[in-house]
Amino acid sequence: MHVSLNIIDKYVPLIEKQIKQIPLGEEPASLYGPCRYILGNGGKRIRPVLTLLGAGLCGGSMERAIPAALSVELIHNFTLVHDDIMDEADSRRGKPSIHKKWSMPVAILAGDLLYAEAFRQLLSYGEDEDIAKGDFSRLYETLLDSIQTVCEGQAMDMNFETIDDVTTGQYLEMIEGKTSALISGALVMGAIVAAGSRQQVDSLKKLGKELGMAFQIQDDLLDVVADPEKFGKTKAGDIREGKKTYLLLLAQERCNEIQRNELQRLIASKQMSDSDVDRVIAIFEETDAIRLTQQKVNKYYQNVLVLLEPFDDSVYKEDLVSLMNFLKNRDF
Repeated sequence: MHVSLNIIDKYVPLIEKQIKQIPLGEEPASLYGPCRYILGNGGKRIRPVLTLLGAGLCGGSMERAIPAALSVELIHNFTLVHDDIMDEADSRRGKPSIHKKWSMPVAILAGDLLYAEAFRQLLSYGEDEDIAKGDFSRLYETLLDSIQTVCEGQAMDMNFETIDDVTTGQYLEMIEGKTSALISGALVMGAIVAAGSRQQVDSLKKLGKELGMAFQIQDDLLDVVADPEKFGKTKAGDIREGKKTYLLLLAQERCNEIQRNELQRLIASKQMSDSDVDRVIAIFEETDAIRLTQQKVNKYYQNVLVLLEPFDDSVYKEDLVSLMNFLKNRDF
């Protein structure tokens, strides 16, 4: 675990430094202030780090991949701003969300500006003689496809709120878009900048999908089993909000009739008591949903290692394994 944390320390300061150098304007302050606010709120910076690692795995320069990495991080923050509006979330990373600190119109505009700046970052590749025109187009296409797929996943997630019989299969399809798409795109963009082979690009695309699936399902699991102080969220917050997570849907599929009726009644409650939450978690345990969900997460992480095997040994390969282990063993 100590080694993995060093991997974060190795790459994130570089990303943070470059984020501070993004040439955002000064006026109107009501627009640029909120943008600086969310970009300065930290975060794991996993996606831009993956872009740098994707370039390194394909024999490219990490420095050359920085604009692509920043582009991915800007898009990620753009989605967070709009997600908070849709979810009516009061906070993000322990601080007031933009629409709460300022207003909803300000948040929408700030998100739009982050979106525009993300594509501006890619313009430098159009001036790079070593980047073929086709590769330059593929960078844009990869980012646009990732954004479209994220939006499709978000729409599915919103639809789930009004559907009672969501299946685990449908949930996996949703997070493949909402969570995995940008993680996968981040790795692919690094590979494209490094002029990676078609096989390398395809492998990293699949690897990113597996990593994203593991990350999201593990998030569902941590909501129930993690220490709330380390996780940074209220314990069982998803249960209290009645959110459809992989854990909940798997438990519903494995329930007997009595358990299913009880689970539906508890989840439908608008004011869940602590004892109600404890009972939901007990049903998760009775149906073996917690163990099977952890098993599912481990399988996705194992798939990441299999997809990584064909790449030549390098510090970047070692770092990606260490990053994966950091994510796999995280308790937040």
